Amino acid sequence: MKLLVRNLAKATTEDKLLSLFKEYGNVQSCNLVLDKETGASKGFAFIEMPKVGEAKAAIKQLNSYKLAGNLIRVKKADTKKEAAPETRVATAKPAKEAVQTDSTETAEMVDPATVWGEVKDEIKE
Repeated sequence: MKLLVRNLAKATTEDKLLSLFKEYGNVQSCNLVLDKETGASKGFAFIEMPKVGEAKAAIKQLNSYKLAGNLIRVKKADTKKEAAPETRVATAKPAKEAVQTDSTETAEMVDPATVWGEVKDEIKE
């Protein structure tokens, strides 16, 4: 089970986290997230524990645990969702623009004023 550990002090090291979580079971990996430019801790880490029971015990015991002056937060890490396939959104074309058909013909859009004028003439008759 993958765990997210947040609110870590900048001075917290991977070794310290590893030793803390090993008290609750086997730790498969420990990744403290670092800033690419400065190399300083970003204040969170991911811990992987293969046994769900041990991971749940670590969450229960270490959530709100005071480490290096900070109350850390420990929870199950959210899994990344696969990106949804792109959906194309149809957009309306401007009224005066010519519409291209499958063949090489082009059709002019009808002017609404002309159509309404014809309808009004029919109503009067």
